[in-house]
Amino acid sequence: MPTRVMKFGGTSVADPQRIRHAASRVAAAKADGDRVVMVVSAMGDSTDDLIELAKKISAKPAKRELDALMATGELASSALAAIALEDLGLRACSMNAYQCKILSDGEFGHARIDAIDRASMDRKIDGGFIPVIAGFQAVSPEGDLTTLGRGGSDTTAVAIAAALDVMGDGGCCEIYTDVDGVHTADPRLVPEAPRLTQITYEEMLELAVVGAGVMHERAVVFGQRYGVPIHVRHSQRYELGTMIQKETPFMESIAVIGCALKSDLGRVVLKGLPSSADTQGILFGAISQMGILVDDIIQNDSDQITHKFIDLSFTVAHTELPEVKIAVTRVLKSMGSGSMDIEIGLAKLSVVGSGMRHHSGVAGRLFKTLGKADIAIRCIMTSEIKISCLIPQEHGKSAIRLVHAAFGLEQGERVTIERQLGRV
Repeated sequence: MPTRVMKFGGTSVADPQRIRHAASRVAAAKADGDRVVMVVSAMGDSTDDLIELAKKISAKPAKRELDALMATGELASSALAAIALEDLGLRACSMNAYQCKILSDGEFGHARIDAIDRASMDRKIDGGFIPVIAGFQAVSPEGDLTTLGRGGSDTTAVAIAAALDVMGDGGCCEIYTDVDGVHTADPRLVPEAPRLTQITYEEMLELAVVGAGVMHERAVVFGQRYGVPIHVRHSQRYELGTMIQKETPFMESIAVIGCALKSDLGRVVLKGLPSSADTQGILFGAISQMGILVDDIIQNDSDQITHKFIDLSFTVAHTELPEVKIAVTRVLKSMGSGSMDIEIGLAKLSVVGSGMRHHSGVAGRLFKTLGKADIAIRCIMTSEIKISCLIPQEHGKSAIRLVHAAFGLEQGERVTIERQLGRV
């Protein structure tokens, strides 16, 4: 029989009424004869509340204790959801990371799952119970609780689905959230953006990285690695949602499947750095020690004759700029050369589609659309299935609407090649 791992996010278990509704959906799946596992996030904003509580006690709470504290949010949700299932006449049991043997690399605050021993879950399922698993947490090699960082409960659910081999019995991992699936753009920015019925792992990963908030990229990577079908659905409605999988019937015929906007970015531009083998390692090592994530790294020779110097640029979240400036200033001083400029008020606009591999004209249409609207492009980044550009943030909302229309995305995946590319 199929195995369904059903994950409910914070808004889906935000209060007793929603917890009961989530339990009723799990009960319906059980009534269909499926093997069912429930995974839950913390209720609503309770994780943020716990962090604020810790900061009222200490400005810098110990990472180990902060993880132990944050994990209690999911523990409470799992117990409450199990109570709701029992109240519906089902046998259920809450389970934590220790009981499920979800093992991590031990990094507090942003741990990665190394292994899951499915035996304890199988015993519960085979015994007629519905395991209700606390997401967002795993156990370190030393036996400490570690949290998985942003999107951690999604990652927990997909990892459990892989461990239970849902792929082998026709099951899937279902992510229940407050949206009805993946859209061609954020409906808050582009109200007419339709829902996609299917999308590839590759496309979803690119959209997640550049700002689409439906799924976190780590969960998508897990799904792609192990071939776990991921079904994104609305927790309060019964539409079909969006299936994330390896291939879609239209993946080569449609050049652009969606677009995304990531705001509040700053760009750091470094010029005249020494072109030595360890320059990049020293620079980005200093930044990573501060726990700051960088993106959109671009490197060029600043001296085309001697090749003794290089230019580098990268983006970070606007809020991270003060710390980045401190770290980079120290590095430049130690290197004895180089200058730094910082651009603020930027947004990254991206178009994504696996069909870009087979169709020309995407870049031209994107840049022409922005040019007609007199929107300046500060920087361009590309991958095999994505084109991104940095633009002034004040033009972000208008830009994504213009680009969405230029590629005919209001028609969803049924858009034709002629409509998107004009046979160029």
